Amino acid sequence: LQLVESGGGLVQPGGSLRLSCVASEFTLDHYHIGWFRQAPGKEREGVACIRSKERSPYIADSLKDRFTFSRDNAKNTVYLQMSSLKAEDTAVYYCAATLTYYYCAAYEFDYWGQGTQVTVSS
Repeated sequence: LQLVESGGGLVQPGGSLRLSCVASEFTLDHYHIGWFRQAPGKEREGVACIRSKERSPYIADSLKDRFTFSRDNAKNTVYLQMSSLKAEDTAVYYCAATLTYYYCAAYEFDYWGQGTQVTVSS
């Protein structure tokens, strides 16, 4: 199973980015999918997760006003739209997949992409 993230980069505070995660060798909507991030010196944290048969994702409370999670099954791709970005959003962002999970936590997910760097700075 392969997951490939893209869309990261350098953005000014208040800006927006859309991250993409494309799956290969498996059908994305058969799996639960999560977005995670890891800042230097910090643990990997759950940003948003969605179960395979559900439409409404879980998004971390502190982020739900600025981040949205969507999926395009026809493209086998999920997206993380981030707006009003802040310096504290700077991190490597990962997408991940699993067949079962209870919490939107990194230890629950089995398959990982390589990550994409998001840097929010003026």
